[in-house]
Amino acid sequence: MFSDTRAIWRIPGLALLLLWSNHLFALDVNISPDLPYVETAHEGKPFRVQRIQDENHVLTGGFTKTSRKCPPFCIQPLHVAPGVTTVGELEFLEFMEKKLNTGQGVVIDARTPSWYEKGTIPGSINIPFTSFDKETNEAVKAIALGKLGVVKKSGSSIFTSMWESVLKLAGNKNASSPWDFTNAKEILLWCNGMWCGQSPRAINNLLELGYPAEKIYYYRGGMQSWQILGLSVVVPTVK
Repeated sequence: MFSDTRAIWRIPGLALLLLWSNHLFALDVNISPDLPYVETAHEGKPFRVQRIQDENHVLTGGFTKTSRKCPPFCIQPLHVAPGVTTVGELEFLEFMEKKLNTGQGVVIDARTPSWYEKGTIPGSINIPFTSFDKETNEAVKAIALGKLGVVKKSGSSIFTSMWESVLKLAGNKNASSPWDFTNAKEILLWCNGMWCGQSPRAINNLLELGYPAEKIYYYRGGMQSWQILGLSVVVPTVK
């Protein structure tokens, strides 16, 4: 009907309405100049991630604190481990659009359930950092890894065992792992902030299990940086 967009502007009332509607729905506080928001899903429902529009808004509560006892709340390194990519908010949102929304990636809130239940970053699933500890029950570990596309290796042949030995000698950690990372998804882990060691601990334990470092992303800023920038937080349904 409106194949020639110039026809719209020949109708003064319609042109005025379009200009008014664009102004009405435009955001004053964008994520970046060309990015007002990002669409994703949380618990199977559509969710729009954007910044708080109240320019007088200030944080309250625990994330306003500057200092915590160290240890355990010590400043974390920018690069948590070789091969693991550290990301900021824009890279996180890009991961959300290109990996999470397409089913290729998983966003992990690595905090304990009590923290998760207070509020999380939209699209995240809660897999507590302790799930990948050496001492963790194998069944619990299997359930957690299963959410990431990882399964237990089936019985191997003599040839397979010999090949794994060769790979192990060559420095391939995955070769000796009891887990099959063939279909492992790209994962982004985060916790409370630059002073929080929960997601770094989970990442290092995942690497020990054989998870490919190139498939792991670390959001160092965590919930504190996310809230400082006024980005959307969702309170999950407690089940």
